[in-house]
Amino acid sequence: MATLTIAGKTVQVNDEGFLTNPAEWTKEIGAEIAKQEGIAELSEAQWKVIDWARGAAQGGKSPTLRQITTGVNITTKDLFTLFPKGPAKKVAHIAGLGKPEGCV
Repeated sequence: MATLTIAGKTVQVNDEGFLTNPAEWTKEIGAEIAKQEGIAELSEAQWKVIDWARGAAQGGKSPTLRQITTGVNITTKDLFTLFPKGPAKKVAHIAGLGKPEGCV
């Protein structure tokens, strides 16, 4: 298991850079991962999605795209606007959760 220092905190990650222990996550870590994903600053709408995903995760398992759009009451198009190029994967990564099942 690899470790990374993100926002001044050392966390354990898998081979793809996803946190392996969601309890190690902080909002500062999420903001730093977002920057690495090309999102300079997270908006209130983006934080709403991230917070929902963390609350909906079961055993570190990330919610799917459909679960996110339904749970947050957001269209798929709007979710792609907030998190371009693979929103479920980006949300999971930023939220400190495991890679969603079915994502490549």
